[in-house]
Amino acid sequence: MTAIPVSIGVRAAPDSRWEETEAPGSPLIDTHGRVHRDLRISLTDRCSLRCTYCMPEQGNEWLARASILTLDEIEQVARVAAECGISTFRLTGGEPLLRADVVDVVRRLSRLTTADGAPVQVAMTTNGIRLAGLLPELVDAGLARLNISIDTLRRDRFRELTRRDRLDDVLAGIEAAAASPLRPLKLNAVAMRGVNDDELVDLVEFALRHDAELRFIEQMPLDAGHTWSRATMVTRDEILAALRKRWRLEEIPGRGGAPAERWRLGDAGTVGVIASVTAPFCGDCDRLRLTADGQLRNCLFSTSEYDLLPVLRGGVAVAERPVAIDRVLRACVRGKLPGHAINDPSFLQPARGMNAIGG
Repeated sequence: MTAIPVSIGVRAAPDSRWEETEAPGSPLIDTHGRVHRDLRISLTDRCSLRCTYCMPEQGNEWLARASILTLDEIEQVARVAAECGISTFRLTGGEPLLRADVVDVVRRLSRLTTADGAPVQVAMTTNGIRLAGLLPELVDAGLARLNISIDTLRRDRFRELTRRDRLDDVLAGIEAAAASPLRPLKLNAVAMRGVNDDELVDLVEFALRHDAELRFIEQMPLDAGHTWSRATMVTRDEILAALRKRWRLEEIPGRGGAPAERWRLGDAGTVGVIASVTAPFCGDCDRLRLTADGQLRNCLFSTSEYDLLPVLRGGVAVAERPVAIDRVLRACVRGKLPGHAINDPSFLQPARGMNAIGG
């Protein structure tokens, strides 16, 4: 049993055309030789903020609650993925901390091991609003790494950008993370022209004071309203030029499959830039994504998905599910293209917004 790629909004069905060529549990290697070790798991498409570059303030169409994967279903997929060499699970959303059983998700996943017995790492990307209250439980459950999003340090700007007055809650979450044992601690900021491009140095200095690394992200065409424009995107080169006015930058080699290029700021610390638009890193991508409603994606910008629901809920016997899940994972990996083609005139923005895909 397997799934073939389908346009988003259409569910893939079992397909006998797929021929088994790899043993279950073997590494997930695509046709371009990339070995996949990272699975991003979206826990929900809902969020406590309404960032202007992500979703509209009102009128959002949320996933039906009945379609959201249960804790047991997430664990089933993650267990098979770990046996195939996935060693990092990053929990995303929407906002993952809105999910009531998020601590249990972390606890279950952190107990998994890869085929060679190595423990997996569970990471999370969050807006930080609920983090201060939940962090002790998350650490106790086995959370290993944490990324917190913060695009501005100015209260008025935060309110305008996110349409919510929650900066104090985000800052409290960052303070709690800085006091925790979770390292490396990373703060994510989307750089936007005329919005926060005058705060780039301030954001880095804020991160350094909290023993964290600031990672700037080029604004990508992933907003639910499809209003993205290159004109509002601050490029990698512009970000680096702004930082060079304050620090001497020294590039850190050995990036591997990591999405961020990293630089030393003299003796002050480090900074990263994720330049998906102007400097794509597709050639080394080792990531897959699982949406909250059970769709596998082999690229953040993919226009097709691989449906796991027929396996998880379609009558496949429990004993047969690991092999069936393995097959869908391999079909997804095998269908991965060389790159996302953002800079190609034929590029089409995904139908789903970032909150529904999962970061």
